[in-house]
Amino acid sequence: MAENNNKSGQQINIELDADIAQGIYSNLAIINHSASEFVVDFVSIMPGVPKSKVKSRIILTPQHAKRLLKALADNVNRFEKAHGEIKDFEQPPIPMNFGPTGEA
Repeated sequence: MAENNNKSGQQINIELDADIAQGIYSNLAIINHSASEFVVDFVSIMPGVPKSKVKSRIILTPQHAKRLLKALADNVNRFEKAHGEIKDFEQPPIPMNFGPTGEA
């Protein structure tokens, strides 16, 4: 269980179940949005396997998506300061008909 203080000073207790704590591996995120939400689908693509499934879907408000963007950028910056630059290797293009389409 984690405890965190939000901006109003209230303490929030966050529980992490054992099965969720195991995590889900993903090497692809497909992001779609509408006027009211961002949808992030996490996928695991394996070499030589022509079909992949969405392993997890997270739906965020635009405000939470922006907060996530800032938090992720901050964490990447701290990681690179501690461990060096993360190399961004060229990835083969993913066909446009791959994965779910974004509609709200």
